[in-house]
Amino acid sequence: MTNPTACLLIIGNEVLSGRTQDANLKFIATRLGEIGIPLREARVIPDVPEVIVSTVNEVRAKYTYVFTTGGIGPTHDDITAECIAQAFGVPWEPHPEAWALMAAHYASREPPAEFNAARQRMATMPRGAALIRNPVSIAPGFIIGNVHVMAGVPRIMQAMFEELAPGLRGGVPVQSRAVHAWGMQEGRIAEGLGAIQARHPEVDIGSYPYYRENGGGVALVAKGTDAAMLDRVIAEISDFVASLGFTPVPGEPA
Repeated sequence: MTNPTACLLIIGNEVLSGRTQDANLKFIATRLGEIGIPLREARVIPDVPEVIVSTVNEVRAKYTYVFTTGGIGPTHDDITAECIAQAFGVPWEPHPEAWALMAAHYASREPPAEFNAARQRMATMPRGAALIRNPVSIAPGFIIGNVHVMAGVPRIMQAMFEELAPGLRGGVPVQSRAVHAWGMQEGRIAEGLGAIQARHPEVDIGSYPYYRENGGGVALVAKGTDAAMLDRVIAEISDFVASLGFTPVPGEPA
């Protein structure tokens, strides 16, 4: 069975400017891998309507799932929802369920808070969207087609993701095996590691140098969906490392 695939769009000028450091990519990639949905692409794009619209339309045609983070708050630069409505060719309008949910939430505060125009933006979505519940701050994300729109704030995004995760159609979970060797350099292993990769095209093999105050080494990681195959490949990699005179240590470096 071929696993479904995914793309992540990180939307926001604040990420591209360096003011905000994205903390969502690692979480989403890891959780999708556990579900069996490999993240095949991630892009950071600005708060520019034509860029959001064209990018969403490009990637939703290419991948099984598209996830977006950012741009669904109450301020003028939170334009993700209206741009996705444009991408799907549907109106951007008050969502009855979201509107009622948020109006009740603000009315229940002590003292009651106004459900003003800014807050109403967070209940305005593409026509036909289904809500992603937000147990942290109430304002929901939404799903339309294969596009899943979530908040940019990591705690809220993670809660939203866990709400929608049970409904995602996954495949075989992606697993990994790792080995590392102190003192080893990538230049010594490139040719031999490439030969191992060529013999096992169904496994993704990567090399990752690491550095410490007293030296460094290289970690070698094999990823795939066949656990037995991964065990064989990491054993072959370990034998290769040992043949070069280094001591292979199972796992990632501490």
